[in-house]
Amino acid sequence: MIQKLRRKFIILALAALFVLLAVIVAGMNILNYRSVVKEADTTLTILSENGGTFPVVSEERPPWLPKDMSQEILYESRFFSALLARDGEVVYADMSKIYMVDQETAGKYIRAALGEDGEVGFVEDFRYMMVQEEQYTRITFLDCGRKLDLFHDFVFQSILISLIGYVLTAVIICILAGRFVRPVAESYERQKRFITDAGHEIKTPLTIISANVDLLEMDTGANPSLSDIRQQTGRLRDLTNDLVYLSRMEEAAGKLPMVDFPLSEVVSDTAESFVTLATSQEKELICRIEPLLSLRGNDKAIARLVSILLDNAIKYSPKGSQIELNLQKQGRRVLLWVGNRSNTPITAENLRHVFDRFYRTDASRNSETGGHGIGLSMAQAIVNEHGGKIGASSPDGESFVVTASFPG
Repeated sequence: MIQKLRRKFIILALAALFVLLAVIVAGMNILNYRSVVKEADTTLTILSENGGTFPVVSEERPPWLPKDMSQEILYESRFFSALLARDGEVVYADMSKIYMVDQETAGKYIRAALGEDGEVGFVEDFRYMMVQEEQYTRITFLDCGRKLDLFHDFVFQSILISLIGYVLTAVIICILAGRFVRPVAESYERQKRFITDAGHEIKTPLTIISANVDLLEMDTGANPSLSDIRQQTGRLRDLTNDLVYLSRMEEAAGKLPMVDFPLSEVVSDTAESFVTLATSQEKELICRIEPLLSLRGNDKAIARLVSILLDNAIKYSPKGSQIELNLQKQGRRVLLWVGNRSNTPITAENLRHVFDRFYRTDASRNSETGGHGIGLSMAQAIVNEHGGKIGASSPDGESFVVTASFPG
């Protein structure tokens, strides 16, 4: 139990940490990239408004330079610009402010920019901007290579540092996880032991009550009061047995003896014992069982699972209806499902809670059906012990289908 809770805690904690780090790293890098683009666009706007060059400035800070930009940008920027005719032909190109780009390379960049949508964008490490100047189009390219390299380095370093921090935190969480979940696990273990011990203690007085009822009935004859006592005593005994069984299933998690057994035969034999019960209630049990299927598991637990599902289906279906049981192989898994029409409408809220202990879709029918609302909880425990999955569905809101899937 502690190991199971520990694994869940570790998975949830690491998943939350991963999402948090991913959001932080992505947010920082997006803001950093937008800062690079904003500065480049501001520089290009100044250049485009002044004929592809910076205005002549004095020693004082020029008023047109944004306050968040250093005046050094005027001297460290590398750029070139060109005037284009309407047919895209280069009329004039100013390459004086860049050394690494020749006329041929500049022509390649210009053609690439003209092939893009929009007046602003990137061509390799160059940010470009196009503006109209009378009958010409001026396109200005700004070298952002150094800033993009710094951005890429920051992305790499932020991811690397986050991964290192994630691994170190994961190690710490794995070491301390047992301490975090131990109080919850110990409390849960005490509850299960209490149920088991209380169940054994309750059985003795129930047996005595039943024996005394029999003696009273022999002395005074049958009467409704004694019948009610016997009925309620029987219901309490069944509830106690079910709770003890469920508790033992949870205590024996991973310890149930597993062998290969003929699944089709076990399901068929168990279902056969319910045919008479269904007929006596004017209901029809239809079984479709694929032959020669086998399963590695506990045959008694699987027989108990089939009994729970069929008993539940017969109890909560109207007279004249059909109960269907299907067992078949699908791919690498074995599917067992039991379906019936329900006495009451099935809602999405019902389906979310049907496997909860003591949950009943119609509590008012408790005395009539004799159920306790823990049958499907036991079914879930059995399926989980076999490494399978179980779920409930209602395609039309009136039928109720429970499907158990096992690894074949």
